[in-house]
Parts: sequence; C-alpha cells; structure tokens
Amino acid sequence: MHDQNRIIIALDMDDQKKVFSFIDKLNPDECRLKIGKELFTSCGPNIVKKLQKKGFDVFLDLKFHDIPNTVYKAVKSACDLKVWMLTIHSLGGSTMMRAARTAVDESEHKPILVAVTVLTSQTGEDLEEQGVQRSTGEQVLRLASLAQQNGMDGVVCSAAEASSIRRLLSDSFVLVTPGIRPAGDDALDQKRIVTPKEAILSGSNYLVIGRPITQSPNPTEKIHQIQSEISGIGIGLC
Repeated sequence: MHDQNRIIIALDMDDQKKVFSFIDKLNPDECRLKIGKELFTSCGPNIVKKLQKKGFDVFLDLKFHDIPNTVYKAVKSACDLKVWMLTIHSLGGSTMMRAARTAVDESEHKPILVAVTVLTSQTGEDLEEQGVQRSTGEQVLRLASLAQQNGMDGVVCSAAEASSIRRLLSDSFVLVTPGIRPAGDDALDQKRIVTPKEAILSGSNYLVIGRPITQSPNPTEKIHQIQSEISGIGIGLC
C-alpha cells in the first residue's frame, strides 16, 4: 500500500496554544505531526490525544535510549497512546532494540518503529570526538543494518545516506529524513541537509520538516509547494 502523505511537520514548540493556533491552519490529509522532547515534556501525553482528535497521525520522536526493560515499558506506553510512528536510538544496541520490537509486537496498536542513526546536526568531527573511527556515512550504514537485523521497521537518517541504505537494505525498510530545507531556505542549525526532491529521489519515504513550515506566514501554501516538488517521485511506503 502506497502512502503519499509524506510530510511530517516537527512541532518544535513548548506552548499548547501556539500548537493549536498553528495546526488549525493545516489539513490532516496533507501532513502528519511530530512531537519531540520539548513539546512532550511541556504538555505531556495528553497533547498526543488532542492532536489525534483533530485527525492527525502523530509521530512520537522521543528517541528512547535506556536499559532494555525501561525501553520496553516506554514503547508499550507509546503503543497505548496509539501513535503512528515512534523512535528509539540505535546506539542502545541489539538487546534494547529487540525489547522495543517485542513491546510493539505484544501491543494491540502497532506503530511504525524506527531507530535513529546519526543526528543530522552531527558531523564526522563530532563522531571522532566520541571515539567513532568510521565516517558519518559508514556509521549510519552500520547502525541502519543493525536496526534492520533487530526488527526495526526503518531508521531516521539524512538523505545524504538514504541512497546507500536503500541499496544495502530491503525496499520495505522505511527511511525517515529530517534536515529537509526547501530550495532557497536557510540551513539554520542543521548541517547535513537536502531539498525535499533530493530526499525522495534518494529513497526517503517520509520527510520531517520543521521551521520552514512552522515559521512560514502561510504554512498550507508551503506544504503545497513541497508537495508539488515531490509529486510523482518515488512514492513512499506505508
């Protein structure tokens, strides 16, 4: 089954009023919403339910990274919230990822489970500082392969690595790409960025886009502009 609702808007906000003022301008059929640490910490699980009542699929991006039992319980709670997608961190290792997979498999509602590889704000210098001797691309491929081996549905990765992952791993493996900046937009604090078209052509299924949409004077127009750019290219997978 194909899914053309490929835009995920990052709600990097900490104020519920701002969130609802913003989403009132959006059509749930044209985008999904990502809740990260800032908004979840500020508003709690109820923000997920409120957005769902508005008709939106919610991507819960909390990047769980802890001992396996703790991650198992956290993922169970996320499943109970009926989120559409959720993240854990691949650096937690095989046992932790398998615990997360078990939690989803045991739940009535089964979100798409994706593992974060290397944050798009990080460079090779950052990895070297942490003692990682591989290049960014090599590290992403290693973690993506480990994620698939341990039952993840996909990974979060930069589109710069998406084509390599797509060649290495199965076509059904979901690639979620942050660091998206429409042509002409400021890169801001992201370092490994690409345009929406480049990301889809590289094999990405879903595009995470924050400030280019949330700070736009006309968010719907911006969404339509991005949809026009990626229309008919490499349709993403459910």
